[in-house]
Amino acid sequence: MEANPTPIGPPSGTEELADLYRDLHEHPELSMGEHRTAAVAASWLTRAGFEVESGIGGTGVVGVLHTGDGPTVMLRADMDALPVKEATGLGYASVATATDPDGVEVPVMHACGHDMHVTWLAGAAALLARTREVWHGTLLVVFQPAEETAQGAQAMIDDGLFDRFPKPVVILGQHVMPSPAGLISYRPGTTQAAADSLEIRLFGRGAHGSMPEASVDPVVMAAATVMRLQTIVSREVGASQAAVVTVGSLQAGTKDNVIPDEAVLKVNVRTFDDLVRSRVLGAIERIVNAEAVASGAPRPPTITTTEHYPLTVNDPAATERAAAALRRRFGDEYVVELDAPVAASEDFGCFGTGWGVPSVFWYVGGTDPDLYRAAEKAGRVSDDVPTNHNSRFAPVLHPTIGVGVEALAAVALDRLDA
Repeated sequence: MEANPTPIGPPSGTEELADLYRDLHEHPELSMGEHRTAAVAASWLTRAGFEVESGIGGTGVVGVLHTGDGPTVMLRADMDALPVKEATGLGYASVATATDPDGVEVPVMHACGHDMHVTWLAGAAALLARTREVWHGTLLVVFQPAEETAQGAQAMIDDGLFDRFPKPVVILGQHVMPSPAGLISYRPGTTQAAADSLEIRLFGRGAHGSMPEASVDPVVMAAATVMRLQTIVSREVGASQAAVVTVGSLQAGTKDNVIPDEAVLKVNVRTFDDLVRSRVLGAIERIVNAEAVASGAPRPPTITTTEHYPLTVNDPAATERAAAALRRRFGDEYVVELDAPVAASEDFGCFGTGWGVPSVFWYVGGTDPDLYRAAEKAGRVSDDVPTNHNSRFAPVLHPTIGVGVEALAAVALDRLDA
């Protein structure tokens, strides 16, 4: 699908926003270390006339623009990047590195599109500031750190976000996706999965590789555990339900002839229902402990939750209103309702849940429409269209920037007294 060839009132300064995007893409920062990005966002808001507070929840930035009596509307974007080595070949590709929480130097890339999110919000804030004479109320703009580690939203809340700023009537956000640029998609109700990341430590007894009888081999224990975990979705989750259990890392030992003392699994779980989530997490605990007992482990394993993202649930009434505003702006052809939730996860929902107000989160395509169309025709979308978190993920600048700015501004204006 092509982008709308006649968008209404494209934001001025689109090339300035493109420069902003390229700058952000070239200078990514890891979660809770978004100091440069936060400074750029704060400077942009200050120049647009917002009252700005920085350092909220670490590196969070909040801008407030008040134009008179009326509702408060909150717009949010996330700022952090990922420990991924970029392979896009772009002239503004990142070559940045940083030290991760474990003290390891890693490459850094905006592989999820948060640089686009910051650009969108900066552009929408500037656009709404320039047109402040046509609306009345308060615009609350939030640049959030550490979405990728599920820390940022809660950190800002814990730092007094709800007490320090006016309560909004609605919270709005959007995410760039590997769908055709110009296409906007949404879903009322559950729109993104809950996610749980677990670190599972299995304890054995080390020995020489020539004397396995003297050991309790944690590598074998870990391998058996990985295989058994795959049966949770196929045998314990109903056919009409959905869940994903991924073992993303198995770490054990350092040498071929040394049986180590322990092994570590890193597991990611995605669910769309609280009861299914409880069942899957319970099954993981049961299987891990049972495999340890079956192996004769000298002590029980430990299971630590390292990250948790709640379900992202769009308020149905607020979502339908937002979709209507988007259709008025772009036309029915470019605003579509999704049939099912997205399996990705977000901490965006923490704001609406914690504040007790409706929230709406939607998706904006960023893939070149011709590339997407060709891949779709060949049945190779999953092969030829880089997804978020891929080292080749790179949204096209136009019309992605303009559509995202217009989308945020259109929905915000619908909720302000315009």
